[in-house]
Amino acid sequence: MTTPASSTPSAPSSPPDIPRRLTPAIVLRSVALNVAFYVSYPLVMIGGIFFLALPRRHAMAALGWWSRVFVGMCRHLGGIDMRVQGREHIPAGAVLVAGKHQSFWETFALFHLFGDPAIVLKAELGRIPLVGWFLRKFRMILVAREAGPKALKDLVRQGRQAIAEGRQVLIFPEGHRMHPLAAPDYKPGVAALYGRLDVPCVPFALNAGVFWPRRTFWRWPGVITVRFLPPIAPGLNRRQFMEALQEAIEPATRELVEEGIEQLHAQGLLHQ
Repeated sequence: MTTPASSTPSAPSSPPDIPRRLTPAIVLRSVALNVAFYVSYPLVMIGGIFFLALPRRHAMAALGWWSRVFVGMCRHLGGIDMRVQGREHIPAGAVLVAGKHQSFWETFALFHLFGDPAIVLKAELGRIPLVGWFLRKFRMILVAREAGPKALKDLVRQGRQAIAEGRQVLIFPEGHRMHPLAAPDYKPGVAALYGRLDVPCVPFALNAGVFWPRRTFWRWPGVITVRFLPPIAPGLNRRQFMEALQEAIEPATRELVEEGIEQLHAQGLLHQ
């Protein structure tokens, strides 16, 4: 079968479309999953306020629990399962982890895969009531991207602190959610971290955007695969590292996206 994933997008702003079909079952699943999430999420935060007064390790354990609950919610209500490949590539201690960001799904689904993640997020999230309180309790890395060179300095400073604590620094190099068929658009933040942290970088690819597209209410059933790839050792210069990172992530992403589109085709969820 020839699918849209076999096309090479000419620009990040105009990737080829994935012609998904919207069926009554998908409408019902999407409503159920979205209602369950958007009702339970604030309730969990309100109910977990007491964690703000406890040692951080308890808050991080609760975050891992919520991540598992989210994955289970996706599975049982949305028909969206999760498969993890290459977990052996993630060391137990301090490491830089960099990969694709295609949807809202990985914002919550990846937490429980790491012992003590420090995720790079935009600073404006820290200004949201409750959300910001928890992000600071978790000691996530909040960066004001509009601050220019100062943002990179803040990113490196917070990243160094997290690595010194033996944590896993997780960054989405493109900085925002990308269409699964979009051309890569890697920002300099990941290279700044790699060059200053002196730890391996574990790349990862995924195909979440096939089943949980950005900027839409609808969710399609299938198995989202997260694939961790062999680590890139420290010591490369900026150009060498960025080439190695993209050469690892992009072919794996194309393969997984093609696999995801084939899943939709097998379920009859693509327009012919």
